[in-house]
Amino acid sequence: MKTYQMYVDGKFCDAASGKTFNVFDPATEEVIATCPAGEAADVARAVAAAKRAFYGGWRGTSAQERGRILLRLAERIRARRDELARIETLNSGKPIVESEYDMDDSATCFEYYGGLATKINGEVIQVPANAVVMAVKEPMGVAGQIIPWNYPLAMAAWKLGPALAAGCTVVIKPAEQTPLSLLDLARDFEAIGLPPGVVNVVTGMGPECGGPIVAHPDVRKIAFTGSAEVGKIIMRSAADQLKRVSLELGGKSPNIFFSDADFEAAVDGALFGVFINQGEVCSAGSRVLVQQDIYKRFVDACAAKAKTIKVGPGIERETKMGPLVSAEQRDRVRRYQEIGKREAKVAAGGGAPKGKGWYVEPTIFYDVDNSATIAQEEIFGPVMSVIPFKDEAHALEIANATPYGLAAAVWTRDIFKAFRVVKGLEAGIVWVNHMQPTMLEAPWGGYKMSGFGRELGHWGVEEYLETKQIYINLDEAPIGWY
Repeated sequence: MKTYQMYVDGKFCDAASGKTFNVFDPATEEVIATCPAGEAADVARAVAAAKRAFYGGWRGTSAQERGRILLRLAERIRARRDELARIETLNSGKPIVESEYDMDDSATCFEYYGGLATKINGEVIQVPANAVVMAVKEPMGVAGQIIPWNYPLAMAAWKLGPALAAGCTVVIKPAEQTPLSLLDLARDFEAIGLPPGVVNVVTGMGPECGGPIVAHPDVRKIAFTGSAEVGKIIMRSAADQLKRVSLELGGKSPNIFFSDADFEAAVDGALFGVFINQGEVCSAGSRVLVQQDIYKRFVDACAAKAKTIKVGPGIERETKMGPLVSAEQRDRVRRYQEIGKREAKVAAGGGAPKGKGWYVEPTIFYDVDNSATIAQEEIFGPVMSVIPFKDEAHALEIANATPYGLAAAVWTRDIFKAFRVVKGLEAGIVWVNHMQPTMLEAPWGGYKMSGFGRELGHWGVEEYLETKQIYINLDEAPIGWY
């Protein structure tokens, strides 16, 4: 078992209270590490360090230098890829192949924002006066960032990259279930030239550690990825100080299959869309909408393949689906499996393997009514709900009948149909003949209860920038007011 510390003001340290919490390996249920249980005093120390770093030099650091630091961070991740991926798999349960991809994705994200740092531009505005008017972009200040447990290092990169490129300093809290990969990466912060206080990593529980980050008056911006329920709490707290908030919340994404789609590709896309990362994906295509004339064949094909998915410890390379992240999450998914058995029919799975580890079976329910609990509530596990539809209009009606609007996918060979459906979908991300590709250059975020604000691309860096108007009078004559 390893003992970790928080990273504040360029140094590793314990919580002021001396309290710690345990971190588990979901595949064995064993404690693999302890971390500091940070509270308000630790957050205050981290925010003070971030504020000093911002006003003490970071906001004046050239865009070129900020970019170089991000590029060096990407190099360190690539150099430590295997080590960091192993830590992430042991901590989160996800298959090692997926963790390795996440390390590559994290490095690419830092590379993207390393390049973008020098391309944050304002503009000169034509006005009806003898004057020059400019709009310039400036960093907000201290940003508070709260990271989910399903993609620990990748989600940290999605938030740290644009914030540092913009010139902000950061207090970041990883999820208490999966803090290890980010804490381990923090060992490289000093070596890449990141000044003390620019990035501070605090660990602890949501209310005791995350809550004080949101409430602190010197934190100008909050970025959160997680559940809609917690997103609402953050909005209410942030409203007291009218601080800027971006929220990437849950989803109940429709994955729509028309009868003219490539059948084999569609089946693979349905399974990948909901079973990747054990279904612990905010954009998971958990509602599989299938046109009636291929419905039975599609359900049978999905069920047959789902039964061959290798479930086991993520550290084993042949594993396709690892354990869920915690006993709490396993129990939550198991409850939904039991609800599903009362609401629909089971085509595959519906239970959990015996023995150690927080596993559940890849599960497919069919003949699901879209009003059912399993079709409306986010399960965040490997549970697919298959729903039949008649035609385009019926598919759109079902797809949009949800409080969420993060992602959606459409499978068809008819490009005209594809574009008609894409235009009708209420979702922030829509894929055609694919499910889950994430391009770092493109915006990521949702409609409705899936949150607001966008991550990735140039949209991501905008979330950390203020816009200032500058008016320069070129007329030397007096104003002539009196």
